[in-house]
Formats: sequence, structure tokens, C-alpha cells
Amino acid sequence: MLILSIDTSTRGCSVAVHASGQLLAAYDLLTERMSSSLLTILMKNAVEQTGHTLSDLDAVAVAKGPGSYTGLRVSVSTAKGLCYALDKQLIGVETLAALTAQLTAFYPKDYLFCPMIDARRMEVFAAVFSTNLEKVQPTQAVILDADSFAEVLDKYPVVFFGDGAAKSRALLAAHPNAHFPDQLVEPSARTVGTLATEAYQLGRFEDLASFEPYYLKDFVGTNKVK
Repeated sequence: MLILSIDTSTRGCSVAVHASGQLLAAYDLLTERMSSSLLTILMKNAVEQTGHTLSDLDAVAVAKGPGSYTGLRVSVSTAKGLCYALDKQLIGVETLAALTAQLTAFYPKDYLFCPMIDARRMEVFAAVFSTNLEKVQPTQAVILDADSFAEVLDKYPVVFFGDGAAKSRALLAAHPNAHFPDQLVEPSARTVGTLATEAYQLGRFEDLASFEPYYLKDFVGTNKVK
């Protein structure tokens, strides 16, 4: 089971190759300008580093969003094109779930996790997950204020992270259940590949013709978590 995973949900580009869940190669490049040509080069290099070719792949996994409109458009179109050309399976992984998977092993089991992707002004794309990546609150666009996430914060310790978390820190940091990692947690194809391996084993593949990025733009500016 050889899976190529890509994530360009936010700034930069991340590519990884997993074989039956084991990470074989990965590249993480931070850049403000994402292009399909740059992504294609990193994909080719990552696969060749493992001693394989693109034709050897069993599936291509992509972080489907939410996130940057341009970044998602580049990665999803690239993944779909590769799957069409090589007749491979496509796996879509929600960006916020893959982001959360980077942290769950480092916190107690009773903690909740709130990944945040920066949107505009005081808005973020966010969700709340348990340690086993079950959603406690759905993915939505949140306009932050002092009462945001009060329902979960009053009951559980919550870790806020991602490039949108800085907006919430001044509003929520005083709450005893609010926790913020010291370092920025960036989206990574490494955990996209981990979740994609599980999806592959369960036969959860996307329809190539209808699959689109999860832009979440229909919800931007309309939802607020209390």
C-alpha cells in the first residue's frame, strides 16, 4: 500500500510517501507562492527517494481543506490530474483533522483539540476534536470573541493551535482550561498520509469526477461558536 500525500492548505507545501502506514519520505517547504509546478517537483522527488515511481502508487491523498483558496485549488487539481493519468485512487483528508493528529499523542486523553486556520480579520476556520479525532464541534468559520468555545472550555482542557490560534490567545488565554503550544503547528502531509492509510484500509475513496476542495466559503462570516 503505497500512498503519496500532499498538503498545500495554507502557506507552503508538504509532501509525504507512506508504505502501509510507514513514512518513507517527506518534504516540507514554506513559501508564500504556491504553484502546481513546484508541487509536482516535490512529489516526484519524494517518490523517487523511496526507490519507486509514480506508477507504483496505490493512491494519492490530499488535504482537502478548509484553508487557502489558491493552495487548495493547486493541490486538489494536481492530485486529481495524477489520479486520472495513472488510474489511481484518490483519498481526501480534512486539513483540520490531519493538523490535530500531530498533537494528540502529546496530551492527556481527556484533552480536546481546536485547530485553527487563519481566515480574515478575527475569523478562523476551526473545529473541536477529541483525542481519537472524533468531532466534538463541527468545522465552521468562527468570528472570535471572549465567549468563543465557552461550552467546551467550561468542561474540558482545550488545546488551541494552528496559524489562526494567535487571534484567540488574547481572548481565551486567561481561561484555566485554554492551552496554547509554544510553537506554531503547520499542516503536514505526514499526518495526511497517516489518516489516508486508515481511509485506504476502509475503502474510503473519493469520486474523481465530483471531488472538490472543502473551501467552506459558504459559511465564511456567518457562523459563531459559543
